[in-house]
Amino acid sequence: MNKTDLTNKIAEAAGLSKVDAKKALEATLEAISDALKAGDKVALVGFGTFSTSVRPARQGKNPQTGEVINIAEKTVAKFKAGADLI
Repeated sequence: MNKTDLTNKIAEAAGLSKVDAKKALEATLEAISDALKAGDKVALVGFGTFSTSVRPARQGKNPQTGEVINIAEKTVAKFKAGADLI
C-alpha cells in the first residue's frame, strides 16, 4: 500500500473527500515527524510507538576499494508495533 492507497482508504472509511483525507494524512505525518525531531516519543495505543535512537559513530569499509572509512553518528527513527496492530 502506498500513500495514495492509504489516502483513498481514509477517505472511504471516514466519509471525507480525497483532498481532505490527504490533508489529514499529511498533517498526521508532519506532527509525528516534528515530535521525533524534537526528541519526543509518539505513542498510539494499540498501533505502536515511534521514537528516535542514536546510532553511534563506527568504522566501515568501502566495498570497492577496501579502504577504512569513518561513519558519523546518526539519529534514526524507530517504530515498535503495538500488540493490537495485526
